[in-house]
Amino acid sequence: MMYRAALSALLSHWLRHKVQLASLLLGLALATALWSGVQAINAQARDSYDRAAAVLGQDRFARLTAADGVVAQADYVALRRAGWPVSPMIEGRLRLGEDTWRVLGIDPVTAPKGVAPAGMRASAADFAAFIRPPGLAFGAPETVAALGDQPGLPPLRGLEGALPGLLIMDIGIAQALLNMPDQLTALVLPPEVGAGLPPVQTIASGLVLTAPRAGGDIARLTDSFHLNLTAFGLLSFAVGLFIVHAAIGLGFEQRRPIFRTLRALGLPLAALCLLLAVEVALLALVAGVIGVALGYGVAAALLPDVAATLRGLYGAEVAGALTLSPAWWLGGIGIALVGAAAAAAQSLWRLWHMPILAPAQPRAWARASARARVLQMLVAAVLGIAALALARWGQGIVAGFALLGVMLLGAALALPSLLAALLAGAARLARRPLPQWFWADTRQQLPGLSLALMALMLALAANIGVGTMVASFRLTFTGWLDQRLTSELYIRAETEDQAVQLRDWLTQRADAVLPIWSVERPVLGAPVRIYGIADHQAYRDNWPLIAAAPGVWAALADGSGVLVNEQLARRQNLWPGATLALPGKAGLRVVGVYSDYGNPQGQVMIGVDLLTTLFPDVPRLRHAVRIAPDKAAALAREVRAAFDLPADNVTDQAAIKAFSLGVFERTFTVTAALNVLTLGVAGLALLLSLLTLAQMRLPQLAPVWALGLTRAQLARLELLRALMLSALVLVLAVPVGLALAWALLEVVNVAAFGWQLPMHVFPADWLRLGALALLAGGLAALWPAIRLARMAPADLVKVFAHER
Repeated sequence: MMYRAALSALLSHWLRHKVQLASLLLGLALATALWSGVQAINAQARDSYDRAAAVLGQDRFARLTAADGVVAQADYVALRRAGWPVSPMIEGRLRLGEDTWRVLGIDPVTAPKGVAPAGMRASAADFAAFIRPPGLAFGAPETVAALGDQPGLPPLRGLEGALPGLLIMDIGIAQALLNMPDQLTALVLPPEVGAGLPPVQTIASGLVLTAPRAGGDIARLTDSFHLNLTAFGLLSFAVGLFIVHAAIGLGFEQRRPIFRTLRALGLPLAALCLLLAVEVALLALVAGVIGVALGYGVAAALLPDVAATLRGLYGAEVAGALTLSPAWWLGGIGIALVGAAAAAAQSLWRLWHMPILAPAQPRAWARASARARVLQMLVAAVLGIAALALARWGQGIVAGFALLGVMLLGAALALPSLLAALLAGAARLARRPLPQWFWADTRQQLPGLSLALMALMLALAANIGVGTMVASFRLTFTGWLDQRLTSELYIRAETEDQAVQLRDWLTQRADAVLPIWSVERPVLGAPVRIYGIADHQAYRDNWPLIAAAPGVWAALADGSGVLVNEQLARRQNLWPGATLALPGKAGLRVVGVYSDYGNPQGQVMIGVDLLTTLFPDVPRLRHAVRIAPDKAAALAREVRAAFDLPADNVTDQAAIKAFSLGVFERTFTVTAALNVLTLGVAGLALLLSLLTLAQMRLPQLAPVWALGLTRAQLARLELLRALMLSALVLVLAVPVGLALAWALLEVVNVAAFGWQLPMHVFPADWLRLGALALLAGGLAALWPAIRLARMAPADLVKVFAHER
């Protein structure tokens, strides 16, 4: 009975302080929502990667592959005759209009069980339709619906469990569709291979055995993106926990008289701590359930843009529908319990060491917090040294995110000490009593506001850092588009015969007709788009090379050199001077590397004559047309009318640039959304901290009111205090945000996406963010200020009736 009565007495505090209760529940719910929403998105994406790996046999089957990525069909035949139980496989991408679809060709007779989804095993009639031209292709229902009756494709059938964007068909049908006759990309081996077989090298010397992998290529490639999302989720969770920590800490301080009374009535200290832990657990359960439900909504809203990001940056297909398991719900509630425990740990520790008759003294709390600030500053200094070490010697994505973490944590821990030093300096400069009181009172409020201000600084620094990265990318990307899109018109013919007529027709009316012909072939074990480029001055003047050997364009024209994009160069260490083997041509010299932002796939550019020699069946439909800009629109109308081309087949620079920038903006929608959510949570933390402190501050405000300051003047000072602190936090957050942007661009971006970007600064964005910070601080202080201005004088007089 004693424990029940004690728990009831403890819980009654929250019923009397509903704003404080709301801040605790809302802070923990929002923290849980953002964290669990990000984890749900990551889990959905990784499920798609696992399905991709299972379909392609990456996680269970060994493979035989060639150095240039192309396995001759004759090697497959020779191995089968020698007794090796290999099964042929071909992978490639098929471009249909502006979209690209992944094609997987298998041999259903020899393929090991598990290479294709189970739903493909059907009747004998379906088997015959699958292997007999025109064949039968399986794909996810949404893929089949998107393709419809696309000409040139075999009949399509929906298959539950298949990956979006993937078509599975017979290997012979796939070879014809991909223009890769008598070529394979891999030979798959079953899990168990009989002993006594002749060595592979004696039969097919160019093949290499690759062991089964624990995860798919796409899963490893996108690890950095998901680590980025997780970092944002963790940052948002930490910002939300600041609210919870502040609410619990203030609740404990306010209830010191209750603790003292319960102890005096005979409640053991261990029992009191246990009851408080039970109280925190109950509140965490309620907030966790709310947070998980909100997290589901966050994940469902952001998943389509995440899928677009993964498709645009990495070429990874992720299902757009959210499916959640019970483990996700339990994980979300578990993280809420862990977060609440972390937020309450310090208060419980203080209670355990609190003398039984210790009173609640705000000034004593401030003095204790000053000692804690010294410790925080020492930890911040250690973290600063660690950040410098990581910036100097760290390598890779993990080191990059470790650098971001220690920078943000060190800056947050240093903030209270820096603010205290600035306020102390302002107090020394003050000469009149009211300013002196204002600065001293502001310093005394730092313990109660420091967590909210730290949350605000983290959110502002993250916004500045990520905003600088995205804006730098946008500026660089726009300039890169201007370099790449040098031609005035881009035209695609419907057929090869029409393309020949179109070239002849355009040659008489345009300054130049440049081919944009390409094929996709395996190079160094991965699909690579190989382009043929004409020897024209437009490329020499504008193509964005970031590294080049002497005579780069001459080597490209005579067929002795190749250009590679930055992604392939960094991935395979292919810089000028290296050699590269293409299907049918070895020993080509890399003479240049060009920037290729936003493309997940490797690219190679060779002379157009070499392209047509190596790949005679290359589609020759697309062309770039150089013409005077004022004549481009008229020529576009003429060519549509003369050849009856659809509107989408004739596009100009502006249309392609607008489309590319639209893809760019959608790619970073998720980042922008998480930025806004984090800043919103930080503003809420400041609001709730001011609200919970408002009642506790009456003993400091009442004497000043009694000395002649009006309630309206006090309210204006409270509003001014919040605006001033928000402005100081913003000023301190700018260098932290710029350091964050440098780390993102120089370390994380290179490891994550495979390209490096120059850093630009955007002071105008800081001004806009500063306005938002001041708005957040002003709105946070407005409600407490209004309450103070409308407070009855009797409430202020009552302060003097209590023993303080």
